[in-house]
Amino acid sequence: MLSHVYVGINDFEPAFAFYHAVMTDLGTRLRFSDAAKPWAAWQPAEGARPLFIIGKPYDGQPATCGNGQMVALMAPTRAAVDRAHASALAHGGTCEGAPALRPHYHANYYGAYFRDPDGNKLCVVCHDAG
Repeated sequence: MLSHVYVGINDFEPAFAFYHAVMTDLGTRLRFSDAAKPWAAWQPAEGARPLFIIGKPYDGQPATCGNGQMVALMAPTRAAVDRAHASALAHGGTCEGAPALRPHYHANYYGAYFRDPDGNKLCVVCHDAG
């Protein structure tokens, strides 16, 4: 369904450190990184799409986050949710909801919420039992 998601960032080095740590915890692999552009992208361990891309906005204006916008990333396990949340906080993110079961979504919804250093809201979630 998705080809790629592009998230605007303002300062490449801390944004790359933040996202590289989180994406590693989720089992993705780096597809490319170019600090001169600046942008970077990750892809699933198996397959080429969808891509998750960070970079400066194409219009040259500062990146801003939108109210009500969020990107939710799949985690292979609940432990990966825990690791990704911890990595996010260790790399300049802020907590928007600690890892936990959220049965009001469904019985096995285990997720965590955080913001990146630019204020973009993200979720990491595992939908599997146990």
